[in-house]
Amino acid sequence: MATQMAVNSGASLWGPLKELWEAVEGAIWRRQPESVYLLDLQLKKHKPSFLTLFKNPMKSAEQREKVRKASTEGIAVQGQQGVRLLPEQLISEAFILSDLFDLGELAALELLLAGEHQQPHFPGLTRGLVAVLLYWDGKRCVANSLRSLIQSRHGKTFTLDLSPELVNLTMRFTDELMAQGLTKQILNLLSDISVTREFERLQKERGLGNEKHRKEVSDLIKECRQSLAECLFAWTCQSPLSKEDTLTLIGHLETVTAEADGSLDSVNLALVMALLYCLDVSFLEQGTEDREGIHALPLLTEKQYVAAVHSRLVEGQAWKLPGLQAVVQLAWALSLRAVSQLPQGAALVEFTEADEALADQALLGGVFLFLTEGILGSDGFSQEEFYTRRLHSLITDFLALMPMKVKQLRNRADEDARLIHMALQMGSEPPSSLRKDLDHLMILIGEFYSKDPFELELALEFWCPSESLQHTSLTGSFLGVPLQRPPHKQVVLSKFVRQMGDLLPATLYIPYLRMLKGLANGSQCSHYCFSLLKTNGAPHENRQAGVSGSVVSWEHFFHSLMLYHENLRRDVPSADSMQYRHPPIRGITQRELEGLTAFLQLLTTIITWSENARLALCEHPQWTPVVVMLGLLQCSVQPVLKAQILHALAAFGKSPEIAASLWQSLEYTQVELNEIESSCEEYPLTRAFCHLISTLVESALPVNLGAGLRAPGFQPYLDFLRDSVFLAFPTRAYRRPAEKWEVAEAVLEVFHKLLRVYEPQPADFLQEMVELQGEQMPAHKPPGHSLMFHLLNDSPAISLCLSLLEEGACQLDTYAPFPGKKQLESAVLHCLCLLELALQKEVTFMDLLRESQTSLLVSPVEQLLQGVSARSRQADHITNIARYLYHSSSNPDAAFQSAKILRRIARYPNIQSRLVGDFTHDQAVSKKLMAGFVECLDSEEAQEGVAADDSDPEKRVARIHHETKIHILNLLITSLELKGPNLGLYLLGYEVKKPVSSTNLQDPGVLGCPRSCLHAILSLLQRGSEWRTGPVLTKQAPQLAELCYQVIYQLCACPDTSGPTMRYLRTSQDFLFSHLQHLPFIVPENEIAALSQMSWLMKTAAIELRVTSLNRQRSHTQRLLNLLLDDQPHTLHADGETGMEEESRSVSGFLHFGTVSKVRRRLLSVLDAIDFSQEAPELLQLDFFERAQIEQVITNCEHVNEQGHTVCNVKLLHRVLVAEINALQGMAAIGQRPLLLEEVNSILQQVVERNRVRCSLNAKRHALQSWRSLVETILTACPSELIPADQRQLIIRDLLLDLHDKVGKLMRRKMLLNEEQHVICFSLSSRCYQKMLVALDQDFYWILSCAQVRRVVFSGGGFQRLRAHLYGALLYYLQIAQKPEEPETLQTGNSMWERLTAPEDCFSKLQRENLAIIESYGTALMEVVCRDACDGHEIGRMLALAVLDRVLSIDRQCQWLVYLCNSGYLRVLVESLRQDDAALQTLLTPQPPLLKPLYIYESKMALLTRVAKTAQGAMELLRCGLIGQLVECQVFHMLPQNDALRVFGQRDPSGFIPSPLERYRQILLPTLRLMQVILTSTTTQHQQGAAQVLQWLIVHSDVIQSILHDQDMSMGALQELSLLTAIISKTALPGALEMGQEVNSAALMELQGHIGRFQRQGLSLLVRLVGTDRARYLKQIEETVSPGDLAEKREEMEVAMQQICANIMEYCQTLLLQSSAEAQFSLCLFSPSASEPADVAVPSARVPSLGLVLLLLKNSTTDFFRYHDSHRQSLNKLERVEQLPPEELKELCQVLVSGSGGVEKIPSVQRNVLAKRRLVQLVNNRAKLLALCSYIIETCLFVIWRHLEFYLLDPSGSRGLSVSRVSQQDLEQLQSDVANSFNEPLQRKLLEVEGLYSKTRSRHTFIQALTRRIRVMLRIRRSKCK
Repeated sequence: MATQMAVNSGASLWGPLKELWEAVEGAIWRRQPESVYLLDLQLKKHKPSFLTLFKNPMKSAEQREKVRKASTEGIAVQGQQGVRLLPEQLISEAFILSDLFDLGELAALELLLAGEHQQPHFPGLTRGLVAVLLYWDGKRCVANSLRSLIQSRHGKTFTLDLSPELVNLTMRFTDELMAQGLTKQILNLLSDISVTREFERLQKERGLGNEKHRKEVSDLIKECRQSLAECLFAWTCQSPLSKEDTLTLIGHLETVTAEADGSLDSVNLALVMALLYCLDVSFLEQGTEDREGIHALPLLTEKQYVAAVHSRLVEGQAWKLPGLQAVVQLAWALSLRAVSQLPQGAALVEFTEADEALADQALLGGVFLFLTEGILGSDGFSQEEFYTRRLHSLITDFLALMPMKVKQLRNRADEDARLIHMALQMGSEPPSSLRKDLDHLMILIGEFYSKDPFELELALEFWCPSESLQHTSLTGSFLGVPLQRPPHKQVVLSKFVRQMGDLLPATLYIPYLRMLKGLANGSQCSHYCFSLLKTNGAPHENRQAGVSGSVVSWEHFFHSLMLYHENLRRDVPSADSMQYRHPPIRGITQRELEGLTAFLQLLTTIITWSENARLALCEHPQWTPVVVMLGLLQCSVQPVLKAQILHALAAFGKSPEIAASLWQSLEYTQVELNEIESSCEEYPLTRAFCHLISTLVESALPVNLGAGLRAPGFQPYLDFLRDSVFLAFPTRAYRRPAEKWEVAEAVLEVFHKLLRVYEPQPADFLQEMVELQGEQMPAHKPPGHSLMFHLLNDSPAISLCLSLLEEGACQLDTYAPFPGKKQLESAVLHCLCLLELALQKEVTFMDLLRESQTSLLVSPVEQLLQGVSARSRQADHITNIARYLYHSSSNPDAAFQSAKILRRIARYPNIQSRLVGDFTHDQAVSKKLMAGFVECLDSEEAQEGVAADDSDPEKRVARIHHETKIHILNLLITSLELKGPNLGLYLLGYEVKKPVSSTNLQDPGVLGCPRSCLHAILSLLQRGSEWRTGPVLTKQAPQLAELCYQVIYQLCACPDTSGPTMRYLRTSQDFLFSHLQHLPFIVPENEIAALSQMSWLMKTAAIELRVTSLNRQRSHTQRLLNLLLDDQPHTLHADGETGMEEESRSVSGFLHFGTVSKVRRRLLSVLDAIDFSQEAPELLQLDFFERAQIEQVITNCEHVNEQGHTVCNVKLLHRVLVAEINALQGMAAIGQRPLLLEEVNSILQQVVERNRVRCSLNAKRHALQSWRSLVETILTACPSELIPADQRQLIIRDLLLDLHDKVGKLMRRKMLLNEEQHVICFSLSSRCYQKMLVALDQDFYWILSCAQVRRVVFSGGGFQRLRAHLYGALLYYLQIAQKPEEPETLQTGNSMWERLTAPEDCFSKLQRENLAIIESYGTALMEVVCRDACDGHEIGRMLALAVLDRVLSIDRQCQWLVYLCNSGYLRVLVESLRQDDAALQTLLTPQPPLLKPLYIYESKMALLTRVAKTAQGAMELLRCGLIGQLVECQVFHMLPQNDALRVFGQRDPSGFIPSPLERYRQILLPTLRLMQVILTSTTTQHQQGAAQVLQWLIVHSDVIQSILHDQDMSMGALQELSLLTAIISKTALPGALEMGQEVNSAALMELQGHIGRFQRQGLSLLVRLVGTDRARYLKQIEETVSPGDLAEKREEMEVAMQQICANIMEYCQTLLLQSSAEAQFSLCLFSPSASEPADVAVPSARVPSLGLVLLLLKNSTTDFFRYHDSHRQSLNKLERVEQLPPEELKELCQVLVSGSGGVEKIPSVQRNVLAKRRLVQLVNNRAKLLALCSYIIETCLFVIWRHLEFYLLDPSGSRGLSVSRVSQQDLEQLQSDVANSFNEPLQRKLLEVEGLYSKTRSRHTFIQALTRRIRVMLRIRRSKCK
């Protein structure tokens, strides 16, 4: 039972019915795929709802009891587990709703629950009020669905061109409904449902809310009734009703009453039209091919049907509306007359004979008067095309089928005219019983055809080309239409028009003119009518000769006008009568006034439609209508007549030729608008004058208007319109309230047109003077300038505009009809347009004003809008503008302009916070404004892609709604780019009074969260995302979808909004997954928008992947990665729902019996959707214009559009080109003007195509960038464990193959779409290469290598950025083969034989294959790379140098080196160093310069260093004079000395630009490294290289000495010292004096001096590094290094210090070796003292003691064991890195991760990788330190041994050194101190060092031997002393 009583939370009376309507709409009106199947399901499901139309579920005691207990026992809700307890308030409301609508309690409860759920969509309403709306909305859905189903039927009147399957379905369904009594149901419902009764019931139960709610309920009820009535109308249009249904309909119409004005309401009108169509047989005249239609017509086939209807209409009771009865009787009479003329009419002769009597009966009932007042006067008549067609058929059938009746009417009218004429002659009243049937018929025809909303031009049937206009043959043409013999009906109707005008009695004159006015409505009709009036008249001379002309002719009309003018000119009041306020008006009677007005209206209609008529009448030499009418304006005639004359002049003014002369005539005429209108409280003349000015302004506005009479210009007219009309209209009294708004609308329309065409020009701001009657007067400005000036000041005009906007908003908020509402809305729209145009033009206007230095003061419109309102005393002008968005459904144009204004205002950051404050100041206003924005975005009427054609009102409204959405989204985008609080954040539902990041986004209604623009945007995007076809918006409105995705991206990208947004999208919406699963979006008709949609979505997805990875939300990241990267068919989702393609794939899987086929990765499918090719537009082919000038003009017209694309402004270009054509003079130019305009058109088409191509290229670039961002995020930011290594490599392989394949095809076809696209592709390739491992199939690498190298060779030199990225990609590819760093374990290595015979590893193999591919391209590739390395863009040169470096590193055969040398490129590179010198010198200035030369220099030196690593390369460099070039470089002399200069760069806030000292080191260090490598490589030719390097040292000795003496111990300083000492140790040797070249003694002595100085400086440096300053230096290191980089920097600096010591000791060793025992002189470097005082630092003049070496030996031994322990510990950790505790892992990773919290967000697997990398660094660093310590120990032992040997064994100094200064006591002390220092513990440590480290090296037992010799030497010396 619980399940049977379960509540549907979607409300069975609303939700399912809404789905029904969507299915019907989708099938019939939108014609969606698969819609017929869905419609069939819905119709089967809801058939009971149609059979029991509008019937509610019955009440029951069981349901009532169940609902009553819901507060205690709960109630089951469908789709929810368990039961739900309901509050008592909800239950009581359910009972009220149940009683109110007489429906079941459960249904009432469902409505309330649905109302509660939908409440956020209806802000300000309670759930009960929303439930009322939902109840009637459900009824509306049923009624609209039924109407649409019936309209889809096949029938006699119209067709919707639907599929036969759909038509058969709907016909079967509706036929069954009709058989079940649908007609009676509908008519009963129309009788029962009444807005008044329903409102009374709702009011009684408090079921009505605010004004808007009342309006919505009223509209829903009215729409229900209207749709039900239109169901019957649509049915009868296609097929007639049965006899019973027809009689029921007649019976219903018998009781119908009229509205207060005598017209029918729209519901009854539909029923009347239904009956008229039911009785219609006129469609048979169109042909009888449709025999089935004839057989189905009961009027022809069922005699009982005819008898019953005839009896009811002839003998039935009188109707409540006799006129309506007369209409039906006339329709029946005409049907009988038509049937009598058919073969089937013979059987119905007894009824068809009564047609005359029925027609008479109808005429007695006033049929034509009722048709005019009751049917034409109905508001709904002009909204339905087939109403118009049926009434046209009725009128024309009467005239054609009953000509005798028409003749009787004319005879009766003639008789009545005679009676009236006799009565007037006798002075008596005319008889009151006179009939006016013909008058009414003519007025009916005139009124009916004067309105043609559907542009059918049905009145053409009344016109036949006259015989004189026809060709003699049967065929010809008239107005471009082929002529054939016209149909009989057309001939009869045309004859009627002509005969009615013959001998026209006075009483019919005005009705006939009104009829002609209606029949002249239309472009062709007006021409026929013009011809009729032209042929009717006889010239005035013939008339005098006795030939009479028709009174309905141009001749008669204009002759009469001239007579009136002549007579009235004589009646100009004299000076005596001027004292009277109202001078007497004579000459025109009331009857004449009506006739003149009717004629002028006819004239206005004809010349409005026909330009030929305008020109013919205006140019007629006798009539001169414009002159006569202007003359009449100066006469004393009634304002109504003057107004009509002005309307006629306005119609003449539509032609620019006439408008120009009309302006001048107006100037001379000086029309005055007198004050009679104000006294009469009626203003037709003012309105007509505004209309005239509006028309003339649009046609032509002469610049020199009024020249000769006054200062030329439009200003007097503008002043009058502004001051006397616009500013005065609110304070005037109006007899007719609507006229107030009519005046406002008319004058504002003029202002709008003037401002719309105005473009500010510099000349407008210069004060020009004109001469008038000998005086200089200031010329008037253009009217647009004056309007702009008033709108940019706090003038009365803008104040009144803002006041009008406020009043309009207040009036619209009442939702009540009032007189002039339409005109008020139009006036408000013009005000909004004026403000929007002012905002649009103000920037240019104010810029020109400032440049002109004019003394005018203006304020921006946005500032004026922030002023205080005089009405509300608040600054609410912008709020009032925004209020119009709340009325977007009823006033879409005002909402559109409001959105445009707000969007323009939102560009200014200083207004944003003020706007937010104004919008949120009042809570009620804030809710309403928010609801307005949301309502605009939620509008379902919007439609994209509708052409800007206003002919179809529905399409126009759809376009306006769509553009309003576009402007609101652009407003949000603009606001979000500004700092908060801003309007975008407020509208999207974020906190504006608290930190934005504290926002907690919720679904609408949750925790009181209102529905915001964000919810509306998500609703738009989510619609259809659960379907297979994907989001509906992406296809139906691509541009709108693009902006929606952009808003989402901006919210996710902004740091403040990112957190709340992504959390909400992830948890509540599952937004990204539901949209990414539909990628790629394919929209063939709008590829650009589709690409942009994907771009924003992919960028958002990249952010989501990055954020979820950092926050370790593995499930979300894994889900998205699987979606994007899987190449397997989708399986069940985590929530149990199948994926989109699961159904089809499961079927295919079943058919293949378990075989699984791979699918395309979604990431690659997106790449497939980006077309890399782009067809470029053809070059301009011009005959008149010069191409170069046109191209320059096009360039000048370019601007950056809203999307950031540089495009040409086509409108501006058109204006420029047309102005150029207009400036041409001469007859030749006039003759060629059409050809020039044609060429302009071709230019514009070409520019449009260029703009499209540019936008397409930009869209593709954006898509590629977004795709690259997503791919890079997946490869770099996502946790590596989520994508297994093998899968990652396969994914990268697929990506690279696709990229290279797409780009390769284009390059082969020479279709490079854009350098930018290729740049993106190859930069992404670089990223992919960076992430690749040598684990894939070698064939794959072969393909990639070939492709990459081929592109470098064939890319050409045009696109340098492209080539740079090609080099980058190639570099990354070559880097794959680079063997990763391995830990140095210090274990015994393999023998040489084992190394030589070991199998080749994958890295070496890949290097070998890469080199083979590179060499296969021969010298072509070498030439390209070498050329790019020497010349071109800086980045390209650097990368080419790097490629050379990398290739040389793997080129074992030195082929590239040989080419580099032989081709001269190496010499070019070497000689370019001198050219770089000047640029490098500029880098050392204090101001931060461009660093490009430095980077190129570093790249160049890196390549030269690579070349120098081989002996051949080093010798080539020496041969090229490398050292000589470096010697001549002056930059090395510019060592920054001043402390301020040395650290200047530290002030750079970005930290990117180094200090001058750091820059100098970046120049010096590469040079030192290069020299060191050359010295190392040229071992066989050492003396030559050493001599050249020594020369460089000597030339820059001052800099070298400064560096060696510097006390700075920074990392840079230590690197300098390390390299310098290494070079000095190999060059500053006595052997350098034997250079093999002759030098004089002075040069030799100088050289010896330099060498000696270097020797002393080196030893002095050793004193500083080894002595007690060592501790101070280490402390200094810790202070200079930042805490985050302390560990890594300290390690590097330790290595540098040890390297310096090793270099100096090597230097000492070399010096001692050169002074061997066989040498003539022995060299002693250290004094014979082995003591270790507190400070061993000695002055440089003194020789350091041997104790320094002993101290270095001890320190190095101690350091060795410390480093050895650290090395062993790091190795142990490396072996068990997975088992290390988290804190230790964190500590290891911290060195490699920037930021304090960075390690916390790293996944554990990636943390292990980083820890492993750090441990390898530590191990290798310690291994390097161990090697240095071991080398220092060995050299120290050697130096000590040589010195002890000299001092202790040969103290006599026989080999040259005088030891006279060394006493015996000193030697004994030396021996004692050395023995004490070189003790047993030290010796054991030394031997242990050898045991631990030297075993694996080639110097095994060296330490042991030296130790033994020193020990023996000390023992021998001791024994000698004894």
